[in-house]
Amino acid sequence: MTDLSERTDWIGDTFTSSVGWDLLEDLVDVGNRMAGQPGEREGLELVRDALADAGCRNARIDEFDVQGWVRGTAGIDAAGREEHCIALPRSPAGEASGEFVDLGYGMPADFEDGDVAGNVVMVSSDTPDEVDRFVHRTEKYYYAVEHGAAAFVFANHVPGQLPPTGSVGTEADPIGDIPAVGVSAEVGARLSRRSVGDDVAVTVECETTETTSGNAMAELGPDTDEEVLVSSHVDAHDVAEGAMDNGAGTASIVEVASALAGLEDELDTRVRFVAYGSEEVGLVGSGVEAERADLDAVEAVVNVDSNVFGRTLSLSTHGFDDLTAAAERLADRFDHPVSTSEAQVPHSDHWPFVVHGVPGFMVSGETEGRGRGWGHTEADTLEKLESRNLREQAVLLTALVADLADSGTEIGRREPSEIAAALEDEDKATGMKVIGDWPYDDDGAVDS
Repeated sequence: MTDLSERTDWIGDTFTSSVGWDLLEDLVDVGNRMAGQPGEREGLELVRDALADAGCRNARIDEFDVQGWVRGTAGIDAAGREEHCIALPRSPAGEASGEFVDLGYGMPADFEDGDVAGNVVMVSSDTPDEVDRFVHRTEKYYYAVEHGAAAFVFANHVPGQLPPTGSVGTEADPIGDIPAVGVSAEVGARLSRRSVGDDVAVTVECETTETTSGNAMAELGPDTDEEVLVSSHVDAHDVAEGAMDNGAGTASIVEVASALAGLEDELDTRVRFVAYGSEEVGLVGSGVEAERADLDAVEAVVNVDSNVFGRTLSLSTHGFDDLTAAAERLADRFDHPVSTSEAQVPHSDHWPFVVHGVPGFMVSGETEGRGRGWGHTEADTLEKLESRNLREQAVLLTALVADLADSGTEIGRREPSEIAAALEDEDKATGMKVIGDWPYDDDGAVDS
């Protein structure tokens, strides 16, 4: 039995370890870890080596092809006034002009009612409080495409002079259809005040060539057919260090690997650690791995993405009752607050597994309000994180993974049709269908 409740020595070792934080510093010091670029490869190699040094076996990088995107310059010309912006990754290169239209939050009805065709439209990164779900950037972009917009402007709702980034494009069509840029809240407010109804021009320069990415992985525990998958993503947007998103998650899973390596003889089930590439451009790495993996052998997924900036872990269980029970056991054992949600979260590397009914946690940090805060901006930097939080969370995650790897822990699966129905009930299916990310057929089976 993988029961660590009688042992506490590993807790002190983990809380005083520097393995994870050292790796986090190395990752942020790489600089640009954009998907398919040299810094991403350097990050993958750092993680591979850190897993091996932690005591894991078979540390390696599995490569795959990916659509590359390299940033050039971008600009907004508003009546001869240049406004600062950055291109959204996988925007096409080109120049587009038209009347400037501010669509506010950019909800579906805003596009239906607005004067979109042939114009440059701006939307906020926020979602109004009365809307029960968060409407993702990509969904807003494809509403703009669908309604014939000439260009797309994505305005940060968080003040601080920070333009947001974030990919556009789909798996089928990786490069988007119209130029797309991000602007700060302040630039967005100025454009709304001074340029509505006037002609503006949006320019994006970039290079789009095929390249390679990869997934760094290694294993611990017995060589069982079944496995618990512990994951994160190594890549980050090129405008920042990617400390929170997702150096923190990657450092956390390596710290967990280090802790479990000292307990390896007590594991009942193989634990495989995977740090994916190319998450930020459409969950490419985890999609590749889900296609390669024996999904029936994956007992559970613990995916860690954007934690450490807050002390409390947020565990999304996607309606798997046994995962909720595991989260409750964790909170009770350590008398430590853990936030849980059963809502579907289709935007990180657990998702290519959960769509098939594989039990999966999405682990992040609890945050107030909507949106990413510093995430997806140049302010996602190391000094906003605390090593204490990483160590505390690594203790909790180690205990959680050990619980899931226990042969006595039952982890029931769900039918894909149940996941599809939950997405419909939560009004998330609409946006997924708009951007081409809906994976189900009419019967709720996963489309092959």
